[in-house]
Amino acid sequence: MLGMKPHIKLAETSTPDGKRLTLHVHDGDFSLRIEGRDLMHSSVAASELHLGQLAAERVSGKEPAKVLIGGLGMGFTLKSVLAAAGPNVVVIVAELIPEVVEWNRTHMAGLNGALLNDPRVKIVIENVGSVLGRAKPGEYDAVLLDIDNGPTAMVQAGNAKLYDRRGVARLINALKPGGRAAVWSASVDENFAERMRLAAGNIKPVPARLHANAKRSTYLIYVADKAATPTN
Repeated sequence: MLGMKPHIKLAETSTPDGKRLTLHVHDGDFSLRIEGRDLMHSSVAASELHLGQLAAERVSGKEPAKVLIGGLGMGFTLKSVLAAAGPNVVVIVAELIPEVVEWNRTHMAGLNGALLNDPRVKIVIENVGSVLGRAKPGEYDAVLLDIDNGPTAMVQAGNAKLYDRRGVARLINALKPGGRAAVWSASVDENFAERMRLAAGNIKPVPARLHANAKRSTYLIYVADKAATPTN
């Protein structure tokens, strides 16, 4: 149709599983696709921003804080953490696919890519499960996971280990007393919620909208707060 702006493929790579991951732009909006299916889109990032805001409730003060984000995506979760956090926060972003980091720095530099140069940010090209596996007990004030499609893997089969019983135990163990874990999910997953509840003692499913003006929520963010150290 005359006047329609084309969908342009900007870059392509393969996931560790051998699937095709592509970056596209259309009329100024970016999309990441896995085997041709939309994985994320820059025009519908409200749930990613919400995820960061839930962590920022724990790190918005003047005290030093440490946050771990699993999955860079298009940088929206990182954006909302940095917007609310103070100057003393350290945000570690674990991204498995190096090209995703490179695309943020280049093709999407005008979106959120410039945030990667913030002195509070450290990018590690690594599976967040490995980062959690070597974390000291109580190392993080908040851990945010926006990996794959949530507990149901879509990009990388090995990501399922993040959400099993051992993975959830590692996640909660890495939190300081009073720390918060928040996990993005594309759909309701009662089994995962129960594993989180057993590990942390509580679980709150927080509805998340596709975009800010949506009338109903599409996704869920599972939030668990580690018990604070009892005072005697």
